This record gives sequence, structure tokens and C-alpha cells, in this order.
Amino acid sequence: MASIRRTLSPAYHDRPYQNGGTSFPVSSPSQKLLSNGKFSPPLPFFSSYGVGVRRFVAGAFIQKYSRKVWRRSAYRCIAFFLLGFLLGMSPFGEVDDIKSQDFSFEIKPSPVNVKLDPESVVKRKDFVLDTVNLGVELQSKTKERFSFIPKKQIIVVTPTYNRALQAFYLNRMGQVLRLVPPPILWMVVEMNAASMETADILRKTGVMYRHIVCTKNSTNIKDRGVHQRNAALEHIEHHKLDGIVYFADDDNIYSLELFESLRDISRFGSWPVAMLAQSKNKAILEGPVCNGSQVIGWHTNEKSKRLRRFHVDMSGFAFNSTILWDPKRWRRPTSVPIRQLDTVKEGFQETTFIEQLVEDESQMEGTPASCSRIMNWHLHLEARNLIYPQGWLLQKNLEVILPIK
Repeated sequence: MASIRRTLSPAYHDRPYQNGGTSFPVSSPSQKLLSNGKFSPPLPFFSSYGVGVRRFVAGAFIQKYSRKVWRRSAYRCIAFFLLGFLLGMSPFGEVDDIKSQDFSFEIKPSPVNVKLDPESVVKRKDFVLDTVNLGVELQSKTKERFSFIPKKQIIVVTPTYNRALQAFYLNRMGQVLRLVPPPILWMVVEMNAASMETADILRKTGVMYRHIVCTKNSTNIKDRGVHQRNAALEHIEHHKLDGIVYFADDDNIYSLELFESLRDISRFGSWPVAMLAQSKNKAILEGPVCNGSQVIGWHTNEKSKRLRRFHVDMSGFAFNSTILWDPKRWRRPTSVPIRQLDTVKEGFQETTFIEQLVEDESQMEGTPASCSRIMNWHLHLEARNLIYPQGWLLQKNLEVILPIK
């Protein structure tokens, strides 16, 4: 019967060991058993089978353990990825709050809720609460900002003609109108042709203007202003301009308050005018007597003008332009164009024109309150025999020349 023997490696008697021991001595029993070759392990089949089973179990256990570690790491990575994704998609505040605040690097302390014990609060009798702001004021300012109410347009009609002081009058008038808040339209009317000098002055004033030419022939100087105003009225009616029409001669003196008060007129407004008499020796007052805004009488100092229905100067009233081109709105009995008449005597042109606009004083408005202030003056300072030089330039030097000594 064949026996399985295990070959042993030769013994090295002179090799040192790490634990300080030596190899088995020759005389040891184990060495004897191995050396004589008569020892064989019990149950050799089971011993080899046990070694194989042990190796298989060890390999399976290591492989199974490595799979568990890999799966556990994968599960953890997936779980942390999903958690970070959810935290990134969910905001920590409302979007409106983020938009309504400006981005800044200022560190603001977080709000702290403090609860007060009502018993620990000391009551003071001299404590007065001035105002409580609940955001209502801010909302009202916002509404005022966006609830824009357009202002009425002021249409200033100024007849002009060639004379020595024309440049002075137009420049003075333009500087006053420049201070009036817009919208304002300055309609300057000339006879026969538009002069280059007048057009140059109008361009430099910075006021919105329209340069109109009256082509009607007139030999009478007194009727010239009537035809010029009628040309402006025809232009307003044709283009249906909406605003308050005011006849402002260039030689009068006007306050800024007058133009500001024109926007308060609904249909027809009037006010007193201070005038210098033609004789230049006295001042007179012409215009309405008011009780509040109601017209109850008239100022007049000239006996020849007492026959007039309305005692108003040409620069002492203004009216709504829609009366000219919208008769249904104001319930006018006729649609005949409203114009100034050149067939009446001087001094009666104002009253005959106003009679076409209103029926009586009940349709008038006195301005300012109680008509207690003078806002424009008519001085009649004219140099009729002098004309302005062409281009505002003198063609030759003066006759008297003083030499420098």
C-alpha cells in the first residue's frame, strides 16, 4: 500500500530567527519522526479536502465582502448626489424678496423678535406719538407720480409790425414766455410778409412759436391789429388747436403770474388792467369788479366808453379755444365764425368780440380771486414816426464824430 510522504526542506542549523530561537535540534522527537520516514499524517484525504474547502471559503468570503463594500459606496454617492440636487433646487426665500432688494456688501443684522412683558412697561404721561408710517404715504406718492394730469396749453397771439422798438418788444416778450411752464404756443402775426429779422428773434427765444402772415390788404393802421388777430383765430379754428387763447400785444408789460392763472380758466376769464391814458397825464384802471370769481361790475374812467357792454382791454381777457371750432360743446346758437369786427369804432372792438363768446357776466370768471391784483400794464409808449433799420444795422455812421485826443 503506497503511503503519501511529505518532503521536508533541509534544516538549517546555523540560521538565526527573528524571535531569537533556533531551529529544531537533531535530537528532538519531531525531528526523529520526520527523519526516519515512518510518520504519515492521519486521514490524508480529509486533510487535503480541508485545505481546499478552507481556500474556497476564504476566496468566496473575500469576494462577497468586496462586492458589499462597492455597493455600499455606490449607494452613498447616489444618496448624497440626490440630497445636494434637492437642496440646490429649493430656494431659501421668495423670488420677490430677492428682486426687491439691491445687492450690496453691507452686513445687516438679522431681525430680533422681542416680547415685552406688559407689567414691566413703565407708563409715561408725557409721551406723545407724532406719526405712524404704515406705508400709506409712499403709496400716495407713487399714485401722484403716475396719475399725471396734463396742463392746458396757452396760445398767445401777438400782432407785430415794423417799427423802431419792435426788436426790444419781441425780445422782452419772448423772455417772459420762456419762463412760463409748457405747454405754451406763441403765435406772432405779421402783415403781408414774414420778415427775416422777426423770424431770427423768434428762433432765439427758445419758445414754441408759429410765424403767421396776414395777407389781407388794409390801408387803415387802426384795423391792422384786427386783421392780424383774425388771421390767428382762423389758424386756430382750421387746425382745431386746444388751449386758452390770449391776445398779448408786444408793447404791453406782463407778469409771470398772469400766464400761470390762465390755465385755471374754463370758458372765459377776465381781470383788471392798469393803463396809461393817451394823454400820458393820468393812469386809469379798466376791467371787472369781482366778488370771489364772480363778475359783478366794471372799472372805467372814460365817459365815451360807458356805452360799451363789457369794459375790458384787449389784453384783459382770455377764452377757451374750443369755442371757435366746437359750438355744440358750448351750446352756441349759431356756427358763424367768431372774428373781430373792423367796422366798429376804436374802443368797441373788445366788447363786440366778447359778445360773440359769452352772453353775460354769469359766464365769466374773474381772476385772480376778487380781481384784487394788477397783472399786466398797457403804457402806450410808441414812436410811430421811426422805423427800424433793415437787419437791425446802421448803413452809415452817425453825423457827429468825436475824435480821440
